[in-house]
Amino acid sequence: MSLVLERETPPLQEDETGAIRVGSSRVLLETVIRAFQDGASPESIVHRYSTLSLSDVYNTIGYYLRHQDAVEAYLDRREMLAESVQQRLSGIQPDLSLIRDRLLSQPKLR
Repeated sequence: MSLVLERETPPLQEDETGAIRVGSSRVLLETVIRAFQDGASPESIVHRYSTLSLSDVYNTIGYYLRHQDAVEAYLDRREMLAESVQQRLSGIQPDLSLIRDRLLSQPKLR
């Protein structure tokens, strides 16, 4: 019996919003890569996100290590998008610290 070597496609799917998900889960590529960059082992990542399979996490990290520049460019774009959304939301939402201060300054009911 001989070992059959096959090319494997990375376990990554792009959803309708352009976000890349790992395996058949809803876990984002950036979540797995940032955890790995922060020193998490594949086993601990699977422990944190139980919908991931260990093989998908290892394959995702391997893909990242082989295509680091492209993945980092994707991560940078996602970060810029997140900042843009945060800025839009902060322009729409009231300053929550003002609401908190107002609530804390009200006399307590007994």
